[in-house]
Amino acid sequence: MQTEGRNAVLELLKTDKTIDKIMMEQGAQGSLGRIFAEARRKDVRVQFVSRGVLDKASETGRHQGVIAMTTDFEYAEVEDIVQNKGRRGGFIVLCDSIEDVHNLGSILRVCECAGVDGVIIPKAGSASVNESVVRISAGAAEHMRVAKVSSLNRTIEQLKKEGYWVYALEAGEQSIYDADLTGNIALVIGGEDSGVHRLTKELCDGTLSLPLFGKVNSLNASIALGIACYEAVRKRENL
Repeated sequence: MQTEGRNAVLELLKTDKTIDKIMMEQGAQGSLGRIFAEARRKDVRVQFVSRGVLDKASETGRHQGVIAMTTDFEYAEVEDIVQNKGRRGGFIVLCDSIEDVHNLGSILRVCECAGVDGVIIPKAGSASVNESVVRISAGAAEHMRVAKVSSLNRTIEQLKKEGYWVYALEAGEQSIYDADLTGNIALVIGGEDSGVHRLTKELCDGTLSLPLFGKVNSLNASIALGIACYEAVRKRENL
């Protein structure tokens, strides 16, 4: 697996993941110099190459002069996420058919910044964590526990048995500003076109929405989740 871009590689170096090598453009300066210094501190091999070599190796076309080679992304187990809850209770996000890598990358970035314990995605009908997702997340994917499950619905049932209140984020239902988002909570964000699937929504304890006052009747998935996560943060911080 490749991690491309200066911020993403810097964040990767902050983790305990095994980095096989880093390819860096010759004449490293600025943040590339910081990456080189951190790589030397961690005894990671750095190979200086020309811009042309990086262009050929890049899978995103946005390497910014540095590419790190690692093993494939390591997914967590749902149990790992549940056990990671903080003193204010568990906070989990489930993605129901988020197929766009840009949305998934942005979701991981939002969740990492908001202190979410982990993100759960289905094995089928969903984007996976790849080089593009890592880059779009600005390195947040390296710090976020992500579990990949065969059935999102069974996972929701499992979380409810663990004491979580599970809410679907959909337009037109109870306002999220009126909801109690303390304790163990899980938010389900739906796909770009279909939203949260009907059976999945029926398994949830409730449906929460963001009030919309314009002429457009929906928000991008990652933006909607960002607003919802920080409303939860606001309410949980007051505990």
